[in-house]
Amino acid sequence: MSLTAEQKKRQHQAAYNAALEHCPARQLLETISSKWVTLVLLELAEGPRRHSELRRRVPGASQKMLTSTLRSLERDGLVLRHVTASVPVRTDYELSPLGRSLLGVVYGLKDWAEASMPAVAAARLDHDRNAPAAPAAADTKRNNFAHFVS
Repeated sequence: MSLTAEQKKRQHQAAYNAALEHCPARQLLETISSKWVTLVLLELAEGPRRHSELRRRVPGASQKMLTSTLRSLERDGLVLRHVTASVPVRTDYELSPLGRSLLGVVYGLKDWAEASMPAVAAARLDHDRNAPAAPAAADTKRNNFAHFVS
């Protein structure tokens, strides 16, 4: 039995419903929404980088986290890895064309976050003032945003 164009369209949409747990699109969204992925993509947008250079330029990323992030991005076709036989071996990473196609979204999210941080910080402070007493660890995090409020 052959499917009509409308049936094929519905079947395709059902296969890529990001709200479904096992949807490939949802799995990709989970990957690219990682803070480390975003920071690595922004860094690689400037051009090819060595692993050690990325480590210096992405503060807070451990070697293990950076390696894991780069492997995931390579697997998804967003990053290309180039190994040069030398002593020591040189490994460079750069965005693939598919990775470059994601930059508009990443820059848009970055710009929104930077422009909206004062409003988000104010909302957090307002919420926290009205929230029941929280553990001491939350107080430290809460105070980190006070400087964004004008």
